[in-house]
Amino acid sequence: MNAPTYEIPAELRDFAEKSVHQARTAVSSLLGTVIKSAEQVQSSSKTVNESMQAVVAKGLDQVQQNASSTFDFAQKLVRTRDLKEAFELQSDFLRTQIATMQAQAKDLAALAPNVTKSV
Repeated sequence: MNAPTYEIPAELRDFAEKSVHQARTAVSSLLGTVIKSAEQVQSSSKTVNESMQAVVAKGLDQVQQNASSTFDFAQKLVRTRDLKEAFELQSDFLRTQIATMQAQAKDLAALAPNVTKSV
């Protein structure tokens, strides 16, 4: 027996998609400002060493990657037609994000010895 599916109205999906687009634009702008500020601090401060700069740069890259992945997911989510599709999409996203976070942690851990040596 097939369970009834709840269809998400097109108007609600359109509204949600516009909201995701606006949020993506706002976060991109914020990240751009943060990156510019970090670059200014790195170039103007002689006390920031190369190892720490590498960690900051890697961290900012990871923030951008995670934000982009999250907005891509949100955009796909608002386009789903029913709850089953939404739950499947969320499950895939969570699996991918866990793997990504593990890889990012390894990347940062690989940089840690260089930072502790220079301190």
